[in-house]
This record gives sequence, structure tokens and C-alpha cells, in this order.
Amino acid sequence: MRIAPAEIYLIDAATLSPVDVNASARQNLGYDGAALRGLPATDLIQEVGDGGLATLAAGLKDDIGEGRCLPVRLRRADGSSYPARLTFLRTQREGRSLLLAIGDDLSQDEAVSAVLAAYQKRFDAIVNHTPGLVYQFVLGADGTHAFPYLSEGCAPLLGVQPAQLQADPDLFLRLLLPEDRKGYLEAMAVSKISLSSWNWEGRIWIDAWKDVKWINLRATPHAAPGGAVQWDGIMTNITDSKTEQQDVLRSRARLAELTDHIEQVKEQERTRIAREIHDDLGGNLTAIKMALSMLSSRLPPEQPQLLEKAAYLDDLVDRTIEAVHRISLDLRPSTLDLGIVAALEWQAREFEKGSGIACIFRSAEREIDLDPDHAAALFRIFREALTNVAKHAGATRVTVTLRRQRQHLTLSICDNGRGILPADRLKPASFGLRGMSERARALGGTLALSAAPGGGTMVTIKIRLAPAPAKRSEPTVE
Repeated sequence: MRIAPAEIYLIDAATLSPVDVNASARQNLGYDGAALRGLPATDLIQEVGDGGLATLAAGLKDDIGEGRCLPVRLRRADGSSYPARLTFLRTQREGRSLLLAIGDDLSQDEAVSAVLAAYQKRFDAIVNHTPGLVYQFVLGADGTHAFPYLSEGCAPLLGVQPAQLQADPDLFLRLLLPEDRKGYLEAMAVSKISLSSWNWEGRIWIDAWKDVKWINLRATPHAAPGGAVQWDGIMTNITDSKTEQQDVLRSRARLAELTDHIEQVKEQERTRIAREIHDDLGGNLTAIKMALSMLSSRLPPEQPQLLEKAAYLDDLVDRTIEAVHRISLDLRPSTLDLGIVAALEWQAREFEKGSGIACIFRSAEREIDLDPDHAAALFRIFREALTNVAKHAGATRVTVTLRRQRQHLTLSICDNGRGILPADRLKPASFGLRGMSERARALGGTLALSAAPGGGTMVTIKIRLAPAPAKRSEPTVE
């Protein structure tokens, strides 16, 4: 609010010399009354329209209701000047034609304008050097929309000039690829209703370059008059990062395929070796034991050293047969041929016998058709989980639950041990957990670790079921 009094000048229209000047004007100009009356008004009031003060005086009529309001500059006694806005009126007093000029000092307004201009220049510099497009978007209550502000980044990002987009706001929607428009509109609607941040990624077609570009839009909404919503935000080009992300995803997919293939080959090789050990080595050891038994029965009783040697060899053959059986089971449990349910139940009993930890196995299904490779992988995940319980959990009981839920198979291993700490999952040497997770991922499934009810740890493996393939011939390594 302006509190300084208005400046008032009374000027002789014929001589253009000041007749009277009020105190406010004298103070601003730095003159006393006597000095002012001796100066031409043209020295005081400058930059008056196109023709100066004389032309203005000649053009005004003697009518108090007709005047002109003009920006001028007023010259001070020290030679400096300041801006003002004066309203000029022509009037008569005692037969004398006078100009009455009433106005205000605009120095403060000029200073404020200069500061605002400096801030605007600084703002424009920051915005125009910001990567991407800084913008304002308004959605009216009636569904109309507009872009009140678009930075100079509009053309480099979208391939259109700001004026084009402001004249035709629908142009932006037409730039979006058809399959991405629905997501854009849905994200805008959610942001409008909840007045939450609008964060959206999508593709646009740049006709000028005949190319597709990925953009990210981030904007903050606020309510505007008339039920409208205005967003202030920025759009950036994320094409390079999207391309890199897609390359990484493709690389991971190829790596997962390779890992899955390697696991399949390893499983096939384990199966082949296990069968050869069982059939060939096991058969030969059985033949040796039979021959040794027959030989022992024919040894004379009076040669105890030979009988003792034969007994030692017979015991050695028995231990070797047991080792062959154990190695064969480690390579590929024969119970897998009976199905995944039987194999898991057998492993649970073996774990209980070997560790002394009670292991309860529950399954509503007696048979579940599962691809042999998937069955072997799930079995190995289960065995690794039980090994971790025995080594680290300090548990006294393990509950295993196998559930079939439509097209998914879920295996849960829950112990009552000390539980797993978040830091344990991140240990660089936690290859057991990492291997279990990778196996689950190779099956197209997931592996999750969580706290068990009442303490302990729960490991949950969930895989998607697929029709079991036809029975394969004996696997070989390619």
C-alpha cells in the first residue's frame, strides 16, 4: 500500500513555468518553492509522450473532466531522475490557462520491477538449464486441459514448440503410443482424486525424428479455482536408462536360461552316474561278495588266518556297497522315481533319523504330477533347507507342508529354532540361501524367508505347475 502523498504541479500553460508545487513534489525533487518557480517545467517533467510537455499542453482542452495519464521522468535538483505517473488536466484560474499535473513517484515500483525481472531471469536460466521439460498442466472441472507454462525444453524433448502445445493441448495425448495412453490417463485420474504425486513412465512418438522415446513425468498437484487441478512438474528423457534396463533384463533372462540348462545337464549327469554306480559297480560288488562267500566256505578250518582275512574282505565289501548306495542316493534319490510327494516324505524321515530333530511332513496330495527336472530341483531345495536347519537353527522340531493350490505348488519348511537375522541373508558367503533362491527362480517360482509363528524361520517355495511331459529316455550329456 502506498502511503506517500501525491505530487501536485500547477503549471502555466502558456509559459510552461511552475506556478505552484506541493510539498511532496518539492521534497522528492530537492528544490524549494522559489527555485522551482524560476525553472521551466520542461526541465522538471521529461519524457512526456511523443511530443513533450508543450505538445501535450496544446492538445488538452479546458475541461476538468478530460485529461491524460502518462508515464514520465522527473528530474531532481542533483541531476538524477525518477519515474512517475502523472495525470494532466487543463483548467482556468482568473482568466489564466493552467496545467494541473497530479501523480505518484514510481521509484519503488521500478525497484520492485527490477528485482522481479532479476528473479525471473534467474528462474528462466535455472529452468532452461534443467534437463527435460518444466511445465504446468491444468485439468478443468469440465475435462478441458491446458499447459499454462512450458519451458524451452519442450522442443528438444517432445519435438514440438511450446506455442504448438499450448495452442493444442490434445497434441500431447496424441504423441503417446496408443498402448501407453490408458496408463497415462489412469495415473492422472488417481493423482487428481487423491492430490498425490503423479509419477508415470511411457513412450511417445517423435514424428520429427521418426523415433520412439521413453519419458518420465513427475508432477505435484494442487487444487485450483473452479474445481480445477493444476500440476507443476518436470518431464525427462529416460530412453537411455530404459534401454540399459531392458538390456540388463534380457541379460538376466539369458543367464537364467543358461543356469537352468546347466542345472538340467547336471541333473541328467547325476542320474546317469547314479545309475551306472548302482547297476555296474553295485552289481560287481554283489558278485564279489557272493564269490567271496563261496570261497570262505571252502577254506579249511585249520587255517584261521585265511578265514580272518576272508571275513575282513567280506566286511570291506559290505562297507563299500553301503558307500555306493549312499553316493547313489546323494547323486539322485531313487525315491524321486516314485514322485515328488514320496521323495520329500522319505527325505523328511531320513533327516529325522540323521539329525535327531523331529520332522513332521504333511501333504493332502499323495501324487502330484511334476516335471522330473522340476521335481529334482525342488527336492534339492528341500534338502538344502533341512541342512540349514540342522546346522544353524538350533531347532527341535520341523514342520513341512506341501500344498497344491490350483496351478501352484507351495512347499513350506517351518522350524522352531532361533530364527534368521536380516544380516544373515546378506552375508557374502551365504551360498546355500543364494543357491536355493536361484533354483526356485529357475523353476519360474519364488523363495521367501520369514519369521515363523512362535519363533524360528519359515522357508516358503512356490512354483507354478505345468503338465508333466512324456516319460523321457535315459538322459545323456550332449
